[in-house]
Amino acid sequence: MDATAVRTGTEGKIWGGGNQPLKVSYGKMMMWFFILSDALTFSGFLAAYGFSRFKFIDSWPIADQVFTHFPFLHGVDAPMYYVALMTFILIFSSVTMVLAVDAGHHMQKNKVIWYMFFTIIGGLVFVGSQAWEWTNFIQGEYGAVETRAGKILQFVNAEGERVALEDVAADISVEREELTRSKGLWYLEEQSTLPDVSFAQVKAGFLADNNLFIRTQSQTEEGEKVVLSREESIKKLNDDGVGVVQGANLRHNEYGAPLFADFFFFITGFHGFHVFSGVVLNFIIFINVIMGTYERRGSYEMVEKVGLYWHFVDLVWVFVFTFFYLV
Repeated sequence: MDATAVRTGTEGKIWGGGNQPLKVSYGKMMMWFFILSDALTFSGFLAAYGFSRFKFIDSWPIADQVFTHFPFLHGVDAPMYYVALMTFILIFSSVTMVLAVDAGHHMQKNKVIWYMFFTIIGGLVFVGSQAWEWTNFIQGEYGAVETRAGKILQFVNAEGERVALEDVAADISVEREELTRSKGLWYLEEQSTLPDVSFAQVKAGFLADNNLFIRTQSQTEEGEKVVLSREESIKKLNDDGVGVVQGANLRHNEYGAPLFADFFFFITGFHGFHVFSGVVLNFIIFINVIMGTYERRGSYEMVEKVGLYWHFVDLVWVFVFTFFYLV
């Protein structure tokens, strides 16, 4: 049986879309293709994070106990406040981008300039805020003791409040020297710097203060970290404690599982790179708008293209924010 082609269009052509399928220009179509492929990439990363968290669900760090910093409020417990502010700024920049695109459709050059300017400022503030958050996450605030199995032991007082290693450590004289290739069987150059206090100082200070307890990585059914009794804490520290950890990196994490830090650095860093790239693209288009390039062309489609990308990175942050900070 012969195959019959279905003809469409007024001229009887097999394909009537011309050079603009779905009435979308080539540039916008390619931007949608890029967004789709990038969305699949982020989906894979977040899915991997979700599987890893489910595997270690009983010992995963609690976001409210990790992201508690706020600029210029040292020592104030402000869980998630700064992250919420960052999210608001990024979403607000998406609103100004919508207004810039709408102004472009109406050929209002001055409004496009102002709205894109606010969008760029919002992006820069977000990237700077993320850098500040990374710095605090890397440096840490309280510190912890690491066990032989790589678990984290945190110190709390009788009220359940975290206590820093510096406040626990006893003022004793101990000889400390950095590990070198000639003096150690196992050596990593990037870990050669000494922490502020030694394990011996922390241990001596803990044993001397009966108001200190150990909080483990394990969680109760209510989602709270398990706090050991005084006797259990002493036994745990004596039997399993081997060293101190301050801050977080790709090998050690004072907040809990090192895998959490690995995902945090990779996924938030990958998203931060997208935001920074968006700021650069917006700035280039911003300069072209000021020079009147799109006014002469009679179209602000380039503003709409970068707007699609900017909305995408904003939407991705909503998922990253949900996975890392809310769930």
